[in-house]
Amino acid sequence: MSKFTRHLRGAAVVLSATLATGATYAEDATLRIATQLTGTVNWELTTIRERGLDQENGFTLDVHDVTAGPAGQIALLAGEVDMIVSDWLWVARQRADGGDFVFIPYSRAVGAIYVPEDSSAQTLADLEGSQIGIAGGPVDKSWLILRAYAESELGFDLAGETEQVFGAPPLIFETALSGDLDAAINFWHFGAKMEAAGMRPLMTVAEAGAALGLDPDTPLLGYVVSGEFAAENPDLVASFAAASRAAKDVLATDDSAWEDLRPIMRANSDAQFEALIAGFRAGIPDEGPVDEASAAAMFKIMADLGGDQLVGKAETLPDGVFW
Repeated sequence: MSKFTRHLRGAAVVLSATLATGATYAEDATLRIATQLTGTVNWELTTIRERGLDQENGFTLDVHDVTAGPAGQIALLAGEVDMIVSDWLWVARQRADGGDFVFIPYSRAVGAIYVPEDSSAQTLADLEGSQIGIAGGPVDKSWLILRAYAESELGFDLAGETEQVFGAPPLIFETALSGDLDAAINFWHFGAKMEAAGMRPLMTVAEAGAALGLDPDTPLLGYVVSGEFAAENPDLVASFAAASRAAKDVLATDDSAWEDLRPIMRANSDAQFEALIAGFRAGIPDEGPVDEASAAAMFKIMADLGGDQLVGKAETLPDGVFW
């Protein structure tokens, strides 16, 4: 554990005690975060701001909209913002390349591979000769885990025995619903909409990961800050973490909070709305540190299948990835 990570965890403990007495450490501080306002993370960020959870924890959350994840990464690297949302594999790659970034867990939500309701497929091996639509590209994490499962548990080369069509999540969503694909892998919220529209999950990524010995509770998505920022502003980072957890607690238990968010959720039916709520709640990670042994096992699978394109120079999980 790095020195600044120990400092941050200590700050979080101190912060909890001071909040109980109404005191704050990061008063008048502003935290700039870059993310896509159309993304699911905005549901949590909107809850933080509209319920005053940032002010309650002694800071102001300043949200900057970006067109896509890479744009946020560029903004963070350039120092234009303090925080982005990404997966810890990106953090691991940056650290292996000499960068200094830290991951704060946000969500463990993962998707599934979906097939039409009347598909005869019962296992991944039944997709031989099929056309699979995949959002996120050839190194999409869900795709890699499903490939690893098929090879390990079924002796089936999922990539070699199927045809893959890669595209943006909305395109894969629409193409799958039109019946032009035999199966589809998409980001979890599009998957929830596909299921609400009648498609069925052939296998979830969580099921595949568990069969491979991975911990399904390992969060993949999180908030990312530079190590320098975290070391210089430990109380602000801890304040944000407290606000994030408070927002998760609201969204986990308060149905009225979701009614407030419905206008930005892009749910076209009550079924989609309920599926999105269930998916978000299922993805809320437990409090406490990330199990680094499980993360290291997941990293090995990703590195073996995704190679340099996904993890860069990293051969094993670097130290200091997790806050």
